[in-house]
Amino acid sequence: MTQRAEHSTVMDRLAIDDLVTAYAHAVDDGDWAAYRQLFTPDGRADYRSAGGIEGRCEDVAAWLAETMRHFPVRQHLIVNRRIDLDTRDGAPGDTATVRADYLNPMHLVNPSAAPGADPDGHGTLAPNYTCAGRCAFTACRTPDGWRLTEVVVHEKWRQVLPAATA
Repeated sequence: MTQRAEHSTVMDRLAIDDLVTAYAHAVDDGDWAAYRQLFTPDGRADYRSAGGIEGRCEDVAAWLAETMRHFPVRQHLIVNRRIDLDTRDGAPGDTATVRADYLNPMHLVNPSAAPGADPDGHGTLAPNYTCAGRCAFTACRTPDGWRLTEVVVHEKWRQVLPAATA
């Protein structure tokens, strides 16, 4: 591999790593416009293993916007990233896959809380719902940089703590 190809590979890996980080930030921040911009126009996401839906990025973003309202505190920790870039004739190609583990502590709102009140009526927003598993990301190089073509979440476990008592 030439020095130019090695440099390009490092730059691609950094850009793909940034893409995965931007995905986590968009979901945690509820920035659904940013979430949509991370995908190609035909991009898809699959959250079925976590009780969600599968579909076009637009549809999934709308579903997430509604669902995540029940989790005012969320933090996706996406770790152990394994980035595999395709190659063409020894040079970096235009597609990549990423396998990464995630740990996602969140706070699930008590559905009986009064509107405008402390979400649980207990004075805390500590995590009471945690899930973890592995994400499979597929990305491609576009004129606007690397974009996601697919995200598949493979939830392995979850823990839901009982509501605190006042």
